[in-house]
Amino acid sequence: MSDNSDRRRFISGNEAVALAVRLARAQVISAYPITPQTIVVERLSEMVEDGSLKAEFMHVESEHSAISAAIGASAIGARTFTASSSQGLLYMTEGLHYASGGRFPIVMMNACRSVALPWSIFGDQRDSLSLLDSGWIQVYVEDAQEALDMTIQAYHIAESPEVLTPVMVNLDGFILTHTYEPVYEPRQEEVDTFLPLFKTPNKMDLDHPRSLGFSTSPGDNQEFKYQQHQAMLNAIPAIETVDNKYASQFGRRYHGLIEEYRCQEADVILVTLGSVSGTARMVVDNLRKHGQKAGLLKLRFMRPFPEEALRKALSHCRIVGVVDKDISFGYEGTVFTNVNSCLQTLPDSPKTFNFVGGLGGRNISKGDIETIFGLLFAAADKPSSKRVQFFNMRCQIHE
Repeated sequence: MSDNSDRRRFISGNEAVALAVRLARAQVISAYPITPQTIVVERLSEMVEDGSLKAEFMHVESEHSAISAAIGASAIGARTFTASSSQGLLYMTEGLHYASGGRFPIVMMNACRSVALPWSIFGDQRDSLSLLDSGWIQVYVEDAQEALDMTIQAYHIAESPEVLTPVMVNLDGFILTHTYEPVYEPRQEEVDTFLPLFKTPNKMDLDHPRSLGFSTSPGDNQEFKYQQHQAMLNAIPAIETVDNKYASQFGRRYHGLIEEYRCQEADVILVTLGSVSGTARMVVDNLRKHGQKAGLLKLRFMRPFPEEALRKALSHCRIVGVVDKDISFGYEGTVFTNVNSCLQTLPDSPKTFNFVGGLGGRNISKGDIETIFGLLFAAADKPSSKRVQFFNMRCQIHE
């Protein structure tokens, strides 16, 4: 276990990601700025300029070019990084499918931000969650320390030979990207021990030529997609293994795909994604002090989806609530869709409720979480309770 007593830094989530990319010795950074991600690539450009990061920094003309450049760099065997947010991430969408289908283990940071219209620079999770089917591993972090640690872990996971799948590290815009907090910086030699130099057979090589970026016919396309699906499933044990390895070396563990907090013997469990988990944790502690059996399940990965772990953690409780900073218009939140589908296979599945809020950067307070828990505890005796609810609304809702 590392002694980081002299490595404490007071930095933002954006700066934590940039520091992690330097520690991971990324070789190519393809950058196009967009709020609230810009600071990441700005800091990396400074590191390249001052020589603390030996890498090629490519300031390209668009987000589409940023992902295209990352694909090209990965295709010749370079460890690559890019970053985006909101409309920029959506502009990358074509390239995201190329990257995952080509099995290029790129790591990207996304600053989760609402998408237009109305235009907004503030954060929800509609950008990243709309891309769950793009074939990227998706992890959501709670704070700046987790952002740093997961960016380093992301390279290890993505580059595992049985995975070779790109990773999107998601930070809630402004709440994490621009908030400053103490972060422990690992030593370079320790990261070098944890994360070997990138080697992959999936690259252009004159001595071992292979075809990359090819077309297929209906006769064999499905088999390629099946292999891609299996690689995503292979990431499940890889995530657990890498997290355990990281904990043994650096003393910080994130519990793999999910983190359970006071779920044992809980009657009501709230499922969260991203930074709101910290707020919910405080509410759970307070409810427990007052004798209410509340628990928290922090989803860390949306892909691969932690189906087995989720069923095991939630099988014993009566009521499950899911907080969504996303809405699939006309239906329900995307996180809820995934959680609810998973739980329906249980012999005695708990009641499930969806709470949609925080859209366009609206604050989710302790009071909001307390209200949600109150509704969940009351739902035990109200079989007709509404399944999908918007919370913290400023206007009257007409049904």
